[in-house]
Amino acid sequence: MNSVVRNVSIEPAVAAAEFRGAMRHLTGGVSVITAGRGKEISGMTVTSVSSLSVEPPSLIVSINRAASSWPLIARHGVFGVNILTADQLDIAERFTGKGGLKGADRFAGAEWTTRASGVPLLVGALAAVDCEVEEIIERHSHAIVIGRVLDVITSERTAALAYWHGEYVAIDREEDAVKLAEVSLPSRHVHARGVR
Repeated sequence: MNSVVRNVSIEPAVAAAEFRGAMRHLTGGVSVITAGRGKEISGMTVTSVSSLSVEPPSLIVSINRAASSWPLIARHGVFGVNILTADQLDIAERFTGKGGLKGADRFAGAEWTTRASGVPLLVGALAAVDCEVEEIIERHSHAIVIGRVLDVITSERTAALAYWHGEYVAIDREEDAVKLAEVSLPSRHVHARGVR
């Protein structure tokens, strides 16, 4: 199979504010990326985590290279992905750096554990994923980090924390499934329009 690579120039360039506004329509699950070991630890709140492969288990995350966690990920080659529950808003806020919190101070007030990589993983997260860096692709201000999954811790909780239009929102599997069923179009309306 042949692939074709083209350099496409689109004029005029899209303004950063315009692009950011468009991306606010994209709902993202909220996770805390943790990095480092021992006393040299840091973390950040992100919505840029996505699964990459099940065989082998791997994921990707986009990291701003100006973030304090970036040098730790690059140096140690490991990181944690902590998918937050709806009631962990305070943790999400703390890891954005609000209030001037940095490094290890962001971890206060929550329970943490470690697995094979040694990075902190949040106890009580929807899922905590221990990762080893497989590849880093640096583009513009960010790096796309591909992580090979070393271990996974999951909880029985169902309500997730998401970010949409500049706001944190709770998504509950049980509660929201009922809401979606109530507003969904009945199948008879779809057939009435000639869609089969």
